[in-house]
Amino acid sequence: MPTLDVTYTTRVLLELLKLPSPTGYTQEATQFLQKELTTLGVSTRLTPKGALLWTLSGHGGAARAVASHIDTLGAMVKRIKKNGRLELSKVGGYDWSTIEGAECKVHGFNEQTFSGTVVNIKQSGHVHGGELRDLKRNAKTLELRLDAETQTEAETKALGVAVGDFVSFDSLALLTNTGFIKGRHLDNKASVAICLAVSKAMLEGGVRLEGDLHFFVSNYEEVGHGAATGIPDDVAELLCLDMAAVGEGQTSSEYGVTLCVKDSSGPYDYAMNARLRELATSFDVPLNIDIYPYYGSDASAAWRAGGSYKAALIGPGIDASHAFERTHQKAIAATSKLLLAYALEGATVPPPKPKQGVSVQR
Repeated sequence: MPTLDVTYTTRVLLELLKLPSPTGYTQEATQFLQKELTTLGVSTRLTPKGALLWTLSGHGGAARAVASHIDTLGAMVKRIKKNGRLELSKVGGYDWSTIEGAECKVHGFNEQTFSGTVVNIKQSGHVHGGELRDLKRNAKTLELRLDAETQTEAETKALGVAVGDFVSFDSLALLTNTGFIKGRHLDNKASVAICLAVSKAMLEGGVRLEGDLHFFVSNYEEVGHGAATGIPDDVAELLCLDMAAVGEGQTSSEYGVTLCVKDSSGPYDYAMNARLRELATSFDVPLNIDIYPYYGSDASAAWRAGGSYKAALIGPGIDASHAFERTHQKAIAATSKLLLAYALEGATVPPPKPKQGVSVQR
């Protein structure tokens, strides 16, 4: 069986997390993916909307697609305030409190970049006392403090900052010596890195797929319409990879892969879910089954747009989703293993060659 390289997956993930990619401003991260795939010998193509596609060719069977998304939470400049600081407009669905203290960058249309920090208007307890404790965090009470000598609206505009500039929140990602990966935007760069690693494993393993396997990386998932267009017309079923939300009342774990059987868009395909459960059992993959009431995926968007294929959703467990997130390399490995098992259905696989990594075995 092909060998999965968790070290490679982790390296790609950490590099992706360094790159800004709020919804609508994903070009740098997408270019990184294109370069990685070119190194692997894979041709890529962009949809008119900016989503990335690559295909591992099959031999006559029904085509399938695997979807993930590269876009992340972010913001745009709504207003330059009289004090020179910036009022923000959210891009994506997060609570304002989760970005307080976030290091960030403003990306100007003139290609200048400015660093800054999200602070609230009464940030200093030494100045405002108990007011800080009771302050509601929202668009009016949080502001972006630029790392520039500006104290007026005119001075900020003179820098080149303008309404409509994109704002990316720095991931501040790191790998701990205990195997945890933490930082902003594991949703959904963890899944994108997994798709690259599984593609690499199949290419190096000389896998002969039964049908074409398309990998689709959307760039508008966080605002709800990522995979509404762009999934190839020949697809018979769609497997979506996205983060699994860990928390009270959920079965998802930072140490395994989760099969989401239902979210806010309703239940996913029963037959696909059954097959994924069987694959997890056959390949000894730690699998959790979960339901997310406040969640939607690219599969949801694709179905709402009229997709007539089966669809299912899996992903690595992520703690503190849409905030400062954390997962474990075990979850990355388990999700990679289940995706590889899915990709290998009906495939012809040459005898394995000894190689360091995580191998999929029956």
